[in-house]
Amino acid sequence: MDTIVKKRIKQVIKGDQNAFGEIVEIYKNSVFQLCYRMLGNRHEAEDIAQEAFIRAYVNIQSFKQDKKFSTWLFRIATNLCIDRIRKKKPDYYLDAEVAGTEGLTMYSQISSDSPLPESEVESLELQETVQKEILKLPEKYRSAIVLKYMEDMSLNEISEILNLPLGTVKTRIHRGREALRQQLRYV
Repeated sequence: MDTIVKKRIKQVIKGDQNAFGEIVEIYKNSVFQLCYRMLGNRHEAEDIAQEAFIRAYVNIQSFKQDKKFSTWLFRIATNLCIDRIRKKKPDYYLDAEVAGTEGLTMYSQISSDSPLPESEVESLELQETVQKEILKLPEKYRSAIVLKYMEDMSLNEISEILNLPLGTVKTRIHRGREALRQQLRYV
């Protein structure tokens, strides 16, 4: 995979825009998932994922060929997510919780033709609960937890993406996991 991507990067640097389209196809789902897990909002995640690819394309000259492209790309996406979290103003979307209700979103007001199977609903509720609690974590712990457990990255990759020493990454994962455990006890 890395060989193909590095070959495409060389083509992009030479001016072949179609080659970058192939790179986007390879990584679009992973980048979107990372953004979604950090931001908790599909619309924002789509925007940030798109911005990450634009930044990668514009700055492709600065990519060091001896490094993994995915690590570089995920660092761009993670930094954009962190920036969005810091600048975030309250937004209202269909998937936002309705005030005065417990867990209901505006989507619940839209009629559905087919009910979801009970087990699928329970699984979704658990995922939503965990996702909500992850969103409550401080950003430094949230990014480490998302990269480790949701994106299944190694500690070294996380260290490169967040540009932190390995020991700091381990500490943030440990503290983030402990904070999440405490939060889930009271849910």
